[in-house]
Amino acid sequence: MSRTAGRSAEDTRRLILDTAIRLVGRKGTAVPVSEIATEAGISKGGLLYHFPSKEVLLHALASDLMAQFRDQVHASAAAEPPSPGRLTRAYVRVSFTDAGDFHRLRDSIALASHLMFEPGLAELAQQDATQWREELHADGLDPAVVRLVIAASDGSMRAPLWGAILDDRDREQLEISLLDLATP
Repeated sequence: MSRTAGRSAEDTRRLILDTAIRLVGRKGTAVPVSEIATEAGISKGGLLYHFPSKEVLLHALASDLMAQFRDQVHASAAAEPPSPGRLTRAYVRVSFTDAGDFHRLRDSIALASHLMFEPGLAELAQQDATQWREELHADGLDPAVVRLVIAASDGSMRAPLWGAILDDRDREQLEISLLDLATP
């Protein structure tokens, strides 16, 4: 398969990453790069041109997922006037939006579960977590409030996977409560 006319290198990279998100999430990191390439509609050589090894692809995949979440949170924060707790509230809004799509949530958690065992990716995730911790604790709220709000947001994203105690109405109320807590 040759390069599709009119598709940029960045479009091809995005196509590969989106395909890898789906396949690695469903089949694990043992999925062959040839299968990812075939599903993306490109040659294996084309995939390897953009990602010279599977390790590079998996690192890019993890980095991309973290960057997408970070970008969504920062965009949400930028939509409201500067005030204490703005970033924390944005984190809550994006987390609850992501958790509202059960299939996407399930796929995302499955993908993270597969990636966490890859060499170097746990360190990458910890670096991202450290950056979040610094940013959220500099958001102008009491650190105890930040801990509570973030723990509840993160937990609510995972709860529906094995049967949630909270129903949709409860989750809506939880989101409102967390946003209230993050508003001084």
